[in-house]
Amino acid sequence: MADDLGEMMNQARGGWDEAMGLRFVSATRDEVVAEYVVDRRHHQGYGIVHGGMHCGAIETVCSTGAALDAVARGLAVVGVENNTSFVRAVRAGLVRVTARPITRGRRSQLWEAVARDEEGRVVSCGRVRLLCLEAGSDLAGESVKPRPGG
Repeated sequence: MADDLGEMMNQARGGWDEAMGLRFVSATRDEVVAEYVVDRRHHQGYGIVHGGMHCGAIETVCSTGAALDAVARGLAVVGVENNTSFVRAVRAGLVRVTARPITRGRRSQLWEAVARDEEGRVVSCGRVRLLCLEAGSDLAGESVKPRPGG
């Protein structure tokens, strides 16, 4: 697909996404898919994926989709709310997270994501609300630049 920026996103990845081993499968303004293979860095004390990992993965795919939409309009996005539900414990294997927009407005966007294990079972799901900002807007003393990947 010509407008699939998944590989570009992988080449530019860093910070949390890289540290957690989250890789993009595909990334367009209508759908973002990423995945990671569960290992010890994702576990909490009971040996299952930490809720923060679920929240972070959902935030990443939703923010990336919203940014891909906003950057075409010269805007940037910042997350203002993340509601993630933990549905099923995961100890190992591949987790795939898929995000799609619910609404994309001039000032805000709402995206929804579902994470599934290798057997296709839902392990977590969530919604992320994002604020659209003009490029150069001041956010906590720093200028916001439009870029995909949140």
